[in-house]
Amino acid sequence: MFLPATTTPYSPVMKKKTRPKFRTASSQRWIDEHENDEFVQLSRKLGYRSRARFKLEEIDGKDSLIRPGMRVVDLGAAPGGWSEYAVEKVGRRGAVIALDILPMKPIPGVVDIEADFTENESLLALKEVLGDDSGVDLVLSDMAPNISGVSVSDQARSMYLAELALDFCNQHLRPGGVFLAKVFQGTGFDQYLAELKQQFDSVVSRKPKASRARSREMYLLAKGYRRTDT
Repeated sequence: MFLPATTTPYSPVMKKKTRPKFRTASSQRWIDEHENDEFVQLSRKLGYRSRARFKLEEIDGKDSLIRPGMRVVDLGAAPGGWSEYAVEKVGRRGAVIALDILPMKPIPGVVDIEADFTENESLLALKEVLGDDSGVDLVLSDMAPNISGVSVSDQARSMYLAELALDFCNQHLRPGGVFLAKVFQGTGFDQYLAELKQQFDSVVSRKPKASRARSREMYLLAKGYRRTDT
């Protein structure tokens, strides 16, 4: 059973008058880098949701993550680059469920649950979509916190999101399933990697070409989930 994409009613908000904002040199450099990025330009040319699609496409090409008929959950899916790619690969016999607290334009064939995936509302909706207790085959997480510029705080929040994604796996990933998560190298990374190795048969790191070279961003790919019911 599939649910229609959820929508959030529009509510007008009175805006206060503010002084015009000026871009800092660092923010302008980021904008220039973004606009000149080959993957940004290519995603626009091809009409894709985001450049992130190329990251998943490269990892999938190397590691054969997504197959026809799979049931896939995309955590923090908006704007939908990964869901867009995944639904093409799973085909009509498969299912892609996009979970995000942010609204996302509908993608044909993707079930969009607009809710906090840590809350019961989204978990109940997911259960109704799946229709049974056999779990999902693949959990994707490209989540990242809003960057504050305070490295210690940003790293802590990014690892917290990664922990939440792993907790989701412990609730919904079937034995033998696969987990792909974005992480940032820094405090908490080694412990998280060790935790994955305890719960999966194999864990490897990936740095796709669409990830900027200077970024600490990388992806951990964990295969062969070993469910330990307590």
